[in-house]
Amino acid sequence: MARHFQITADGGSRGNPGPAAYGAVVTENGKILAELYATIGIASNNVAEYSGLIAGLEHAHSLDPEATIDVKMDSKLVVEQMSGGWQIKHPDMRELAKKARNIHAMPLITFTWIPRDENSHADRLANKALDGDLQAPQELVYEQKNFLHSRLISSEVPTTIILIRHGETPLTPERRFSGSGGSNPGLTEKGREQARAVGRELAARKPDHLLVSPMQRTRDTAEEITKFVDLTPTFDEDWIEASFGKWDGLTPDEVEEQYPEEFKAWVSDPWYGQGGGEAYAAVAERVHSALLSVAEEFPGKTVAIVTHNVVVKGAVCVALGTSIESIYHVDIAPCSITTIKIWPSDNLMALMTMSERAQA
Repeated sequence: MARHFQITADGGSRGNPGPAAYGAVVTENGKILAELYATIGIASNNVAEYSGLIAGLEHAHSLDPEATIDVKMDSKLVVEQMSGGWQIKHPDMRELAKKARNIHAMPLITFTWIPRDENSHADRLANKALDGDLQAPQELVYEQKNFLHSRLISSEVPTTIILIRHGETPLTPERRFSGSGGSNPGLTEKGREQARAVGRELAARKPDHLLVSPMQRTRDTAEEITKFVDLTPTFDEDWIEASFGKWDGLTPDEVEEQYPEEFKAWVSDPWYGQGGGEAYAAVAERVHSALLSVAEEFPGKTVAIVTHNVVVKGAVCVALGTSIESIYHVDIAPCSITTIKIWPSDNLMALMTMSERAQA
């Protein structure tokens, strides 16, 4: 009879990118069969997380090639990509996912997202590897370039990404939660005025491409922008807003009153999925991958992206290379413009980030 294994896996990078390591735990009926951990050199969080998954799957497969396996990770990006829920646009991420899929028969594997605190064992192993400076197996080493801030003086041509938060909706003035699973409101007239102001500003910047979250408020914003910019929008779900679950439509004060413990967790832990939705950290992971994809697909071009508050906040944290906790110190005004430049040799790190308000 085939066996049944459980795998929890994690990975982390001190610097994102920076010194990175993975951890993975393989269990059977609650008994620990293996604790796997190693450093992988300079890499991103996503690469480290995939490396933990690969290590866990390889060990489980070696024990029983016909076993069923439950994989649980706190990386929503890896879980969704391996489950087929999210596209994998960046070629390097595709290679890692392909390697993971080729280890064990995919119909025998289930992938489940879990909160960070339920993945503490694998997380501790990854940190143990980093603290002990262990060497990774060669096949799990994933080469990435260092991100040099000295690149500001360079002959390279960067990809310029102009992130635009949508205009005001009926929920915006009271700062009500409005996520990807909510009522999907359109713009107010004030919101359309804000969008037209952005359109006039973009006309001066002459973007080469226009990507748009498919939600109604971003569609409305793009509709006004294209009155000034002769571009056809490309709707891309990579840039959709976070889900706020059962909090959708509520104000922060209402959430604090109705769900005090959950509210406390949300304001202190970026890995907590607000209202059962998508945590800030998961959004940052998703945006990380999306930025890589844009830089890869449009090298040296200027790309305007109409998106959402939490998405832009996550992009700023990724661009600055700060910890995800920094997201609590960032706010994005309706129809503000945030510009990120990505140099080819940097691959991801934005070396200039600035936020500015379009004047109506």
